[in-house]
Amino acid sequence: MSGSGEVIGAILILIGAIFSLISAIGNVRLPDVYTRSHAASKSSTLGVLCALVGTLLYFLITDKFFSIRLILGIFFVFLTAPVAAHVICRAAYRHKVPLTEQSAQDELKDYYMENEILEAKEDEAKLVMDQGK
Repeated sequence: MSGSGEVIGAILILIGAIFSLISAIGNVRLPDVYTRSHAASKSSTLGVLCALVGTLLYFLITDKFFSIRLILGIFFVFLTAPVAAHVICRAAYRHKVPLTEQSAQDELKDYYMENEILEAKEDEAKLVMDQGK
């Protein structure tokens, strides 16, 4: 029975390592911060998931040991990695980091342009009110 646990754990850990390698290759080869963030968050999250699940199953099947630390690790990776990627891309976009030339369209451009105009008008109104005091 322990041989099957070792095989299942080893296969999942190997799959996790392959996904992590794909993530590293994506970080090196992709052209801009937005696509690199996508590669880093999606494939590395899947790679870490597979490695942690493989480790969890290995200890569960071979030693009958259930680790809450591994479950918490899986939970926190799924919670933090997509949020971190989103925040990094949002900050890069707000600081006007350019998209690559191969990008087909910029769907956020109109949205942020409208909000910048509204914020500028609000700032101007506050300035006029402050001068009037």
